[in-house]
Amino acid sequence: MKIIDPENWNRKEHFDFFSKMTSPYFGISTEVDCTNAYATAKENEHSFFASYLHKSMIAVNSVEEMRMRIVDRQIVLFDVIHAGATVGRADGTFGFIFVPFSPDFDVFNASLQKEIQAVHNSTGLRLNDDDIKKDLIRHSTIPWTSFTGLLHPTNFDNTESVPKITFGKFNIKEGKKYLPVSVEAHHGLVDGFHLANYLNEFQKQLDHE
Repeated sequence: MKIIDPENWNRKEHFDFFSKMTSPYFGISTEVDCTNAYATAKENEHSFFASYLHKSMIAVNSVEEMRMRIVDRQIVLFDVIHAGATVGRADGTFGFIFVPFSPDFDVFNASLQKEIQAVHNSTGLRLNDDDIKKDLIRHSTIPWTSFTGLLHPTNFDNTESVPKITFGKFNIKEGKKYLPVSVEAHHGLVDGFHLANYLNEFQKQLDHE
């Protein structure tokens, strides 16, 4: 973990400008081609959710700005960001999970499957300090429908700096599968350029066989 010196940071003016806003968040909704990733997951008998969540985490950790957070009024760059996500239950509720990141899919997936089972064996939100952790990304999945836009709930705390990534149900166009993805971040830390870097790397990971 590294503390950023704002006086020697090329984003100081950007950070100061957006951090004065009640809601300094911005985001985009788009699609990524998941055709190869879906086929590979099924061929290897892996969960498609586990596959694209892991690939998203690889992409997140490749972009320095996506690893920056506001902690105790300081700007912190974490060495590694972990996965927070939601998992649904048969009764229509969901619970939160926390999965330590590993570049090794099998290691990551083993932790993920334990967390999924824990949600299925519990009730309620299962917060696990998700509301205070900073070294994670908050992922959600809406597997029942595709989307072209998304609105997140917020408490308008302009020091809240954990990005949110949401996936939808993939749709098929001209024989290819496209996964909706929404990304939201604190604009004092992250610009459109950095979100594009995440999305470009995510697409590379999805294309990798």
